[in-house]
Amino acid sequence: MTATRTPRPVGEGVVPYPPEVAERYRAAGYWTGRTLPDLLDEAVAAHGERTAVVGTGPSGPQRWTYTELDARARGLAAGLVEVGVAPGDRVVVWLPNVPEYLEVVFALFRLGALPVFALPAHRASEIRYFAEHAEARAIVTVGRHDRFDHAVAAAEVAAEVPSVRHVLVAAPTAAPDLPAGALGLSALRRPPPGDLPGDGADPSSVAFLQLSGGTTGLPKLIPRTHDDYLYSVRASADICALSPETVYLAVLPAAHNFTMSSPGLLGVVHAGGTSVLAPAPDPDTCFGLIESERVTMAAVVPPLAAAWVQAAPRTQRDLTSLEVLQVGGAKCAPELARRIEPALGARLQQVFGMAEGLVNYTRLDDPADVVLHTQGRPISPDDEIRVVDPDDPDEREVAPGEVGALLTRGPYTIRGYYRAEGHNAGAFTPDGFYRTGDLVRITDRGDVVVSGRVKEQINRGGEKIAAEEVENHLLAHPDVVDAAIVGVPDDFLGERTHAYVIPVADREPPRSAALRRFVRDRGVAAYKVPDTVEVVEAFPVTGVGKTSRRALRAALADHWRAGRTASDQEDQEEGNP
Repeated sequence: MTATRTPRPVGEGVVPYPPEVAERYRAAGYWTGRTLPDLLDEAVAAHGERTAVVGTGPSGPQRWTYTELDARARGLAAGLVEVGVAPGDRVVVWLPNVPEYLEVVFALFRLGALPVFALPAHRASEIRYFAEHAEARAIVTVGRHDRFDHAVAAAEVAAEVPSVRHVLVAAPTAAPDLPAGALGLSALRRPPPGDLPGDGADPSSVAFLQLSGGTTGLPKLIPRTHDDYLYSVRASADICALSPETVYLAVLPAAHNFTMSSPGLLGVVHAGGTSVLAPAPDPDTCFGLIESERVTMAAVVPPLAAAWVQAAPRTQRDLTSLEVLQVGGAKCAPELARRIEPALGARLQQVFGMAEGLVNYTRLDDPADVVLHTQGRPISPDDEIRVVDPDDPDEREVAPGEVGALLTRGPYTIRGYYRAEGHNAGAFTPDGFYRTGDLVRITDRGDVVVSGRVKEQINRGGEKIAAEEVENHLLAHPDVVDAAIVGVPDDFLGERTHAYVIPVADREPPRSAALRRFVRDRGVAAYKVPDTVEVVEAFPVTGVGKTSRRALRAALADHWRAGRTASDQEDQEEGNP
């Protein structure tokens, strides 16, 4: 691993809030001048001996108080300083739901280094991109997880990216099996020091980099400041009625914005409650944790909600402590929404938001029709929303109640992606509104109803997939001349991916399984591998010619639906079920 010690400053490539806007948000009390280290300080002062986090990590089951979490974070920060991680350095955090996740994140905050959040499902292709784009100093990960060797993959990335100096692994304390050159976190822990560089951070500075859903390829990096993010955390905790008695089950990956702050792990820290980290999202695992830890709140995507609803009547677990189930990441259909409370005994709270900022909630006292049929309303009175005609170059607003493209700006919505000047020109209006890419309508009372997406992005069980990225992987196959990916309906996932592939002429066409394996072997996240692949002689549409890829995908989706309808008709005629 070679080292480059002069990364560009993080402030370069960050689009700031205009000074007059920032001052308005401060005057309104949204931005309070507090930092993420302050968040933990306040929790320790008020709730030091209460349980902060419960979970099972590489060294076994863990249960830490706020005082213990803080001591571990400070001690790890001291060890990171010794190996050369400095304030302003970027560190890719590639961890599953283990207690060490919170230890690492708060250690980096204490140090003034910036976490770059990756998801456990990401693979070398994505991690390499994050490390290169952010000029990361280190990668923090685990050993093997979910049948994949994260530590080995991280070491391979580090050997290829000059800025990466260290691979740090959350591993068993005793005799960890690490790749050559990697360090175990246990070897870095020191006695907790006093002051650390991050304790005096500028609240208007960037605290970390999150990941966008991405519509045209690999995710963009989202710079979040202490001020803007903590406002979202505090307001979310208030809307969701968190308290020291809250026991929150982190089911989705901890690095998801939903799990981090809506109200998520950080909202629980703000309230002084307990976070329980689920090692897997399946009903058996989560129902066991709900019973044993007396969980009061959990957050899931619609496919998981459906799985829990189906499993609840058969479980022997006591779920009576569960008060609220949040459902977000994708639209929750009314048919599923109305089944949640009868099956699980918990109130449904719909959540619609994005890592770029805007978050909407149905309120806990909203009437049933609002909870069942809308995705809630924004956090802040100063969340500005415009619903515009997506085909109008002047982006004129649609009539009230009509569907249009959602644009937003506000006190916790970014003004630009990190080091993405070209992309920002299309993603943001000249006056700072973020073009979310969502199609919505607004009800008379101000609630948001999500209708779909403007661009070609497939929402597979809450995981966003850019069609173009997967197509490019298929096109790398030597026997493929063209490829197109479409999202097709699925009862469990909402959408799944179906690939159409045209083979090179005069060769044996590649088999579908081989094409799926080819994409997987290129080191992409498993959820991006096409669910099904159909090899065709030509795209089964006419007149595509020089038509845009978006129009081609729309035509192919229509073709798939027509084929499905014909198949269903044949089944009916033949008496098949």
